[in-house]
Amino acid sequence: MAKSNTIFVCSECGATSPRWLGRCPSCGKFNTMAEEIVTPPAAEKSAKKTTFSAPRALPLSRVEYQTYERTPSGISEFDNVIGGGIVKGSLILLGGDPGIGKSTLLTQIAANLSARHRVLYFSAEESCSQVKLRTERLGLSSDNLLLINETCIDGLEAELDGVEFCVIDSIQAVYTDDLSSSAGSVGQVRECASRLMRIAKSRGITFFLIGHVTKEGALAGPKVLEHIMDTVLYFEGENQENYRILRSVKNRFGNVSEVGVFEMTDHGIIPVTDYSGIFLSESRGEESGAIVTPARTGNRCMNVEVQTLISKTSFGQPRRMPLGVDYNKLVLLLAVLEKRCGVNLGGFDVYVNVMGGIKLGEPASDLAVCAALASSYFDKPIDKFTAAFGEVGLTGEVRAVSYAEKRVAECVKMGFKRVLVPAKNMKSMTRYMDKIDVVPILYVGTMIKTLFRQ
Repeated sequence: MAKSNTIFVCSECGATSPRWLGRCPSCGKFNTMAEEIVTPPAAEKSAKKTTFSAPRALPLSRVEYQTYERTPSGISEFDNVIGGGIVKGSLILLGGDPGIGKSTLLTQIAANLSARHRVLYFSAEESCSQVKLRTERLGLSSDNLLLINETCIDGLEAELDGVEFCVIDSIQAVYTDDLSSSAGSVGQVRECASRLMRIAKSRGITFFLIGHVTKEGALAGPKVLEHIMDTVLYFEGENQENYRILRSVKNRFGNVSEVGVFEMTDHGIIPVTDYSGIFLSESRGEESGAIVTPARTGNRCMNVEVQTLISKTSFGQPRRMPLGVDYNKLVLLLAVLEKRCGVNLGGFDVYVNVMGGIKLGEPASDLAVCAALASSYFDKPIDKFTAAFGEVGLTGEVRAVSYAEKRVAECVKMGFKRVLVPAKNMKSMTRYMDKIDVVPILYVGTMIKTLFRQ
C-alpha cells in the first residue's frame, strides 16, 4: 500500500494521525486536526546535504540599505494606507464582510495597473463574464488585464509568465491537489498562501489576496495566513451606508493603523480626500449628548463626533451599548463619572455611538466620551465649535496624550473656537493660543464645570 503524502496534525498538542478525526485522541480537543503535507524522506535527506563553506552573517553596519520601488495603484487613499504605493514582490491581504466592496476595489486597482503593467485576475468565485460585467459597469477596460476562472492553484505558476501583479479572489476558494481536504480548510489556506509567498519572493510578483472574515470580524483561516502576508488590510463599513473605511493592521513597508476613507457609488469606489464633514452631523450643537474629538488614525487626525443617549431603564439591569467605543472602557468611564463627579448613571440605559463607523481605540477619546455623557445627563448641549481630547484615569485625572499639537492643529483647520486639552499638554500649545481658545483640564470634574458652569 502506498504511503500517504499528508498527515493530520493537532493544532493544540501536535499529535499526528494518518486520517482526519473530529476529536484529538491525545488532548481531547474537537476540530483541531489540520492536514499537512509530509516531506518524502528522500527529499529530506537531499536537503540535509546542503553545506555552506563560508559564514553568511554580516555586521549591521555593513548591511546595505535597500530601497523598495513603489508603484502607484491609481487610488490615492489606497496608496496612503499601504505606505505610499505598492511594493514589488509583496503580498497584500484584503479582508472584509461579504458585499463590502473588496472585489470592486481590487478590480479598479487591477484595471489601473494594467494600463502600464501586465496584470492577472485569478477569479475562483466568479466567472470571467461576471468580472467583465463588473468592469463594464465601472467603466474600466484594458487589454493587459488577463482573466482566468479557476479554483485549483496548481496551474497558476504557468499563467504568470510576464505578469507583474496578480489578484486572487479569494484565498478561501482556491485549493491544491496536494491536500485531500476541501477548499477553505486550515490546511488548504495555509498551503496555498505559502505557495503564493514563495512565488512572490522568487519571481518578484505582487499578489493581492481577498480574504473572508468570520462572524466575529476576524479573517477566516489560520493565523499563519496573516503572518505570511506583508500587508493586512480590513475593509469596513455598513452595507446600507455609502462610506467605507480601509484600515491597515499590518504593514512591513509602512505605518500600521493607517485609515483611508472611500465612497461607494454607481461608478465604483471613489477615494474621499476631504473627510471633514463625513464624521460630523449637521445638527451638531443643537441637542445634548454630542461633542467632537480629534482622533488620530495612523499619521493623520480627523475630527469625529461622539454621540450619547441616556434614558431611564425599564429593566432591573441597565443597558450599556457602545458602538465605536470599547465596552469595558465605557463601563470604566461611567464608574469615574459616578464616583468622582457625582454623575449617577446607575439607573439609566447608556448608548454611545461614534459617527461614520469609526472605532475609537485610543485613550485620547476618554475625555470626549465623558463630556458627551455629562451633556446627555444634564440635558445641556455643547457648543458645536468645541472639541475635547484626553485620557481619563480612575482618579478622575486627565492625563497627557501623544500628538496633542497635531490634534489642535486639526481643530484650528476645521474652524473650531475652543478645545479642551489635558493640562500637562499645555507646554506645547503656545503656538495656537492666538488661533483657538485652549482650555487646560486637570480633572474630569473641572471639565464638567467648564462646559456646564455648575
